[in-house]
Amino acid sequence: MDLLKILFAIFLPPLGVFFHVGIGLHFWLNILLTIFGWLPGVIHAFWVIGKKG
Repeated sequence: MDLLKILFAIFLPPLGVFFHVGIGLHFWLNILLTIFGWLPGVIHAFWVIGKKG
């Protein structure tokens, strides 16, 4: 499952965050960051997945 989260974090960052923490602050923040640019969304997704897991 971790490999799947990482793949989602690369291609669809909000989906990777959703699978890890569900709908919450980090999910919505990641959507906002991904709208501003793909790279900030990916960095945040990796941070969330690495921090809590």
